[in-house]
Amino acid sequence: MKKFFRLLLFALVVVVFIGTFVFLYLNSRPKPVEFETLTPTVLDLAKTSVVTGKIEPRDEVAVKPQISGIITELLKEAGQHVEAGEVIARLKVIPDMNQLASAESRVRLSRLNLQQAKTDHERQKTLYDKGLISANDYEKVRQAYDQAREEATIAKEQLELTRDGVSASNASSSNTLVRSTISGIILDVPVKVGNSVILSNTFNDGTTIASVADMSDLIFRGNIDETEVGRLTVGMPMQITIGALQDIRFPASLEYISPKAAATTGGANQFEIKAAVRVPESAEGAAPLIRSGYSATANIVLEQASKVLTIPESAIEFSGDSTFVYVVKDAKTTPVTYERRAVTTGLSDGINIEIRSGLKANERVRGNQKVKDEE
Repeated sequence: MKKFFRLLLFALVVVVFIGTFVFLYLNSRPKPVEFETLTPTVLDLAKTSVVTGKIEPRDEVAVKPQISGIITELLKEAGQHVEAGEVIARLKVIPDMNQLASAESRVRLSRLNLQQAKTDHERQKTLYDKGLISANDYEKVRQAYDQAREEATIAKEQLELTRDGVSASNASSSNTLVRSTISGIILDVPVKVGNSVILSNTFNDGTTIASVADMSDLIFRGNIDETEVGRLTVGMPMQITIGALQDIRFPASLEYISPKAAATTGGANQFEIKAAVRVPESAEGAAPLIRSGYSATANIVLEQASKVLTIPESAIEFSGDSTFVYVVKDAKTTPVTYERRAVTTGLSDGINIEIRSGLKANERVRGNQKVKDEE
């Protein structure tokens, strides 16, 4: 009985040893490499370039005062609509003391001249009524009196303008009223009530009271790499995507390509481009949500081909200036056999590539190697 158990144990050890040897042998043998099989498809291809930039109004106007002074009232704030000629702010004039003294002196002198002219006119009128002087002499005196009255009025208005910035005759168009020069949206009001402002002149740009822009006329401004700028032409269509409005695509038309590099990024020159943005009728409700300076991306179609034979670009083998594919020769053999064949390629969109010659639509080609999940 003991001898039987010994033989049985020995047999089990032999079986385990042989099984282990066979298992290791089978695992050590190279496994056949399997590849995916791809069929050419007819597609529309387009090579696009993505340009980052921002949305801006075509024209943004800085509204500045016509006189220097202090802001006493702001009638508008950023985000409000304003019409051309509408008042944005009111100013209080800070008069120049030399000009003020000169204006006051002119008023006093005009009053003296007016008083003298009035006295002469009354005296000459009495004589004229009695027939003691000629009509010609009387007309000269009356004309001098009228001129003295006009000079007194002008001197008074000049004093009011110098001292207050407004006179009785031009109250509606006073320089103390800062008016918008265009119709649009107020983008910014960088001043506050009480701030001193100065007018624009030869020596300075003046103080900006408000920035106004027509937000219905927008442009996309961005930079494109020098390797792609040569493919652009004015008038090319674009699709604009605004970061804050992801669900809406805005059509645009390229209208400006800078002839000079605007910046250098990573050693490559960048050229500025501008495109006119159009808000489609389906997105008119989103128009008020568009704000100046929004980040945006533009998709530009550089090349395109319609209904061409394509395969995934990963199936192409590049060798120097030549391109090859591996066409399935016999799918029934194990492993599958392939034929290396030269092909002529065309446009690529980065995923699929056009096959112009060397491959038929009913043929199949080798794709990527299959990756099996490890158990």
